[in-house]
Amino acid sequence: MSEVFLCLIISIMANMDHKCKLRDTFDLNGMYKKGHIMLGGLFEISFKTIIPELSFKSKPEQWKCESLDFSVFQWAQTMVFAIEEINKDQTLLPNVTLGYRIFDNCVRLPVALRAAVTLVGGLDEVSTEINCNGAPPVLAIVGDPGSTHSIALSRIVGLFRMPMVSYYATCACLSNKQEYPSFFRTIPSDTFQVKAMAQIIKYFNWSWVGIIGSDDDYGQYAVRTFYEEIAKFGCISFSETIPKVNEIGKVQQIINTIKQSTAKVITVFSSGVDVTALVREAVRQNITDRQWIASEGWSTSTVLSSKENFRSFGGTIGIAIRRGNIPGLNEFLLQVHPDINSGKNVIQQFWEKMFECRFSENITNSFSWKECTGEENINNTQSAYSDVSDLRASYNVYKAVYAIAHALHNLNSCEKGNGPFENNSCADIVHVQPWQLHHYLKQVSFSTHSGERVAFDENGDALATYDIVNWQLNTDGNTEIKTIGVFDKASGSGKELFLKENEMFWNFASGKPPQSVCSKSCLPGTRKATRKGEPVCCFDCIPCAEGEISGQTDADECDKCQPDSWSNPERTQCVQKEVEFLSYEDALGIALTAVSLSGAALSLAVLAVFIYYRETPVVKANNSELSFLLLISLILCFLCSLCFIGKPTYLTCILRHVVFGISFVLCISCILVKTIVVIMAFKATLPGKNIMKWFRSLQQRGTVFLFTLIQALICVIWVVISPPAPSRNTKYQNSKIILECDIGSITGFSCLMGYIGFLASICFVLAFLARKLPDNFNEAKFITFSMIIFCTVWLTFIPAYISTPGKYTVAVEIFTILASSFGIITTIFFPKCYIILIRPERNTKKFLMARA
Repeated sequence: MSEVFLCLIISIMANMDHKCKLRDTFDLNGMYKKGHIMLGGLFEISFKTIIPELSFKSKPEQWKCESLDFSVFQWAQTMVFAIEEINKDQTLLPNVTLGYRIFDNCVRLPVALRAAVTLVGGLDEVSTEINCNGAPPVLAIVGDPGSTHSIALSRIVGLFRMPMVSYYATCACLSNKQEYPSFFRTIPSDTFQVKAMAQIIKYFNWSWVGIIGSDDDYGQYAVRTFYEEIAKFGCISFSETIPKVNEIGKVQQIINTIKQSTAKVITVFSSGVDVTALVREAVRQNITDRQWIASEGWSTSTVLSSKENFRSFGGTIGIAIRRGNIPGLNEFLLQVHPDINSGKNVIQQFWEKMFECRFSENITNSFSWKECTGEENINNTQSAYSDVSDLRASYNVYKAVYAIAHALHNLNSCEKGNGPFENNSCADIVHVQPWQLHHYLKQVSFSTHSGERVAFDENGDALATYDIVNWQLNTDGNTEIKTIGVFDKASGSGKELFLKENEMFWNFASGKPPQSVCSKSCLPGTRKATRKGEPVCCFDCIPCAEGEISGQTDADECDKCQPDSWSNPERTQCVQKEVEFLSYEDALGIALTAVSLSGAALSLAVLAVFIYYRETPVVKANNSELSFLLLISLILCFLCSLCFIGKPTYLTCILRHVVFGISFVLCISCILVKTIVVIMAFKATLPGKNIMKWFRSLQQRGTVFLFTLIQALICVIWVVISPPAPSRNTKYQNSKIILECDIGSITGFSCLMGYIGFLASICFVLAFLARKLPDNFNEAKFITFSMIIFCTVWLTFIPAYISTPGKYTVAVEIFTILASSFGIITTIFFPKCYIILIRPERNTKKFLMARA
């Protein structure tokens, strides 16, 4: 073959003015008709090739093509029909007759190369005289259908800028104009097919898919592009390659991979011939519950979509070439008739297979075959050849021929002086060259009978439009390939995929689309956690933490709620945090209010008793003026706790601390002065001691005022520099906002509390020292008890305040105020009230002065 190929290339490159004696290595079957302009055609009419054994001792035998495919023969006949229709059209290429030369490539690259070079060089199967005058042997080639073949052939014909318009080669690599400058096609590139398949998978929320590709450029380029598209939203479970040679072991390995995979959706990029072995093995092993996605190479195969395969492959979704209508084609197909005198050609092979007979010159065993007469009636036959109900590839062939014809028509309509070539010249239709046609073909644009626009983009690709098909059973129980949608890349609506989901058939028990995911979707309220060493589609669902939410399925991360909101129990949305403070409506708030008012009322009652019995010895002996002032301060202490109840405001936050601090300092100051008075009174009874004159009522009132003034100054400085203010505390309880008063200045608050503690400590020490003074009613003992209770309560307050959450913190503070206030009034005033009201006989100076 190398000698043949080299001889042909040398003949072409030498401008075809040599003779080259060729060995008749290939039996190139085809069809031929002379015309002013010749078009070449390459078709996979036969799918079986008989290759003779190699021998260097004798002349090589011919490669023979057998097993004619009726549907592909229809494609070739469609090219003939289109040319005949154009020749009859007086408006398209008038006075120009198109001819054709069509070859069968036998699904073999060596045969396809031989046919292509024959078309380019104008060489017959045997040597011929080549005349270089006029137009070249063929001006353009319609074909080849295979991507691998087109890649190889385009590199040859591209050297001469000869247009090659394929009707079935879809490999995305052929869009590269640097490598394939003269390649055009009326079928969309695999780039768009992959996009369409990816959109179908995304439409049904399938994120875990298997992919199988044929071992050629078509399959492998598609698989590579498919990986990129699926990576945008899903993952590939497995990837397998169908061998070109039927290796049963490899096919079984692919089936085992399908069985072991959890992916329910499997995408196959392959031609019908290559995928046949896989389909048979899947049916044999009863592979069901799988959703197959078919590329255009096998999605409309009537052989594969048979009733026998339906159990495993029913419901297959496929990408298909747009179906079209060709008026008059059916009648033309039925007019075919063999020419017995022309020798064996492809039409004779078709006739022999259609009627299962042999022409006399082809009969080798008269007992095995009946003889063909050529008078058989083709109208009585039904086959894929005469079926024009689903014209897809044939429609692409039809558009390819018309694209070349319209380009030639535009070339022939060129006005002199306005041409696109050098010096604004036009091409001569009689001597037109392939590179001139190539220029016009790039700009061609027309509409078919059905109104479909035909044009090529800058890469020579057709406009990307596909039918979406579904394998279903019709009412007769036979398989029907039904169109259930369209993919239109050029759709002006922005939406590319249109599906009639209610018309789809699903080969599953549920009758619904399957779920094909590595991991089920994470519900709202959870997030995805990828499993180590596995694809991103395989993950576990982790509940969102408190304070975080995910409001959508398959959330990668949980979103944190704003500081003033918190996650609901389902972790699906942020809800406003509960605002908490000690209010008057709370049971606790009501109870503390009642206790506070009770304490104030009790203090007021004691004050009334003391005022009423102010002339009695008990009241006089206890310094009635200081007692009255102490009782008033206790009333304020009880009432100041009310400032701690209710919603904190700027006013209440300032008042609660100021009133609390001044009230308690006033209270402790009165007790301290009373203690000093008691000590000084007993000291004054000693001989030579008269210190009471230095500490009379004026000095006592002045001392109380001075102590209270110091606290008032502390409060004023604190309020001016950094006053307490309401704040929203979100730290201690995540699900709640605690409305509280921020003390503002820790130093100010510490000084206020420290000053109270300082006075209480002095009072306690002095009272403790005076507790054993000789008096039947020694008030120092009661002051000591009151200070013990006061200090104990406030020392206990510190840890309780720190450890108590929320509104109960304020409750602890109020309880401490009330407890210390009740402690003072109980220990200091209840004994006196007991004598005044219950034991009045003891309310005498004699009793009080008696030694205990």
